[in-house]
Amino acid sequence: MNLNLNDKIIIVTGGAKGIGKGIVLALAAEGAIPVIVGRKQADNTAVQLEVEAMGGQALSVEAELARPEDCERAVSETLARFGRIDGLVNNAGVNDGIGLEHGSYQKFVDSLHKSLIHYYLMAHHALPALKVSQGSIVNISSKTAETGQGNTSAYAAANGGRNALTREWAVELLKYGIRVNAVIVAECFTPLYDAWIRTLPNPDEMLRKITERIPLGQRMTTAEEIANMVVFLLSPCSSHTTGQLIHVDGGYVHLDRAL
Repeated sequence: MNLNLNDKIIIVTGGAKGIGKGIVLALAAEGAIPVIVGRKQADNTAVQLEVEAMGGQALSVEAELARPEDCERAVSETLARFGRIDGLVNNAGVNDGIGLEHGSYQKFVDSLHKSLIHYYLMAHHALPALKVSQGSIVNISSKTAETGQGNTSAYAAANGGRNALTREWAVELLKYGIRVNAVIVAECFTPLYDAWIRTLPNPDEMLRKITERIPLGQRMTTAEEIANMVVFLLSPCSSHTTGQLIHVDGGYVHLDRAL
């Protein structure tokens, strides 16, 4: 299917690793020009080179999105290079284990900056350009907002906020023709997921138990499967879809575990 994304400028935060990288490569395959925003320029550049090896174009921007000024700069550098923005994928974040019992005010607030506040800031700064292009926003979110996980209050709160902002922005931006949706991730194997599970007792056994509970195929979702949904939602092929929280999770959140 031609998703009509040729030469569209799409910002992807956290675009150098895991799900973000999958989204960048899927966009490039559709002819879009992804802007890879991440904290390590070497990682950003490596993905940019992959895109260029595919025959595509990309821009990489080094930014620590927990710093508000870096969010603004990421958008301004994109506009300085291309003069427009056609889409935004808010993806960066980390499940950092800031819980209730052993957390603190500062750790909780810092975690929200890492996983939620930059979602707002990136959209805020990109909005004037998105109004011109009638672009689209996709927020990547997590099942933790709906299911809980334990010992991750800040990340769960961040994802609840991502879901709420998706619905709120879909309403606020209707008048501009800007669509806003979220893709909800459950069990998708990425470098961050691997790092998290390695902190648990008996990680290999825990991974086996988790995988067995995924109804469709008893396997983890791939970054490419997340990316394919994101790219569709960014495209005109989803032109009457907005305000949706779409679970790409093999039925993990909603189907009966007895399956």
